[in-house]
Amino acid sequence: MDRPCQPDELRVQIMNEPTINAANAGGCQFFVTSGLLQRANDDRLLGVMAHEIAHQDLGHAVKAQMLGAGLSIGAALLEQILPGSGAIAPLAGTLITRGHSRTEEYAADRHAIVLLRRIGYPPEVMIDTLGWIQRSSGDQQAGGFLSTHPALNDRISALKKMR
Repeated sequence: MDRPCQPDELRVQIMNEPTINAANAGGCQFFVTSGLLQRANDDRLLGVMAHEIAHQDLGHAVKAQMLGAGLSIGAALLEQILPGSGAIAPLAGTLITRGHSRTEEYAADRHAIVLLRRIGYPPEVMIDTLGWIQRSSGDQQAGGFLSTHPALNDRISALKKMR
């Protein structure tokens, strides 16, 4: 579960994007938007990065890459067996990865709290961070049928139950 990045492996790229966002690309590579850096206070930046580091720690990027490769191979094989089926492959891939991604988001939220506690921060940092993201995005949140992320309200509720 714990796969810490070595200092010489760690890469953080700042993307010139006004939205509040960050991502883990696997291999100890992280992306952070300029909007996040400009608008987040220290605790909220810590919460966002704890969540992204949790994805790294839990191996989610590697799993997603393997799943994507498997789906591509499966779609190619299906096209050989049932010509014309390639048109449904993107939708099927979205439906398969959607559940996988939602589960991983909850797991990353939980593990972020573990990481925050290790460095002396309370779970409320993560809960406050998600609430801030929700307010900052004008309550536009994921959670629809084809969304890869659960609704922020659901994520916040799940974390409050952990206290």
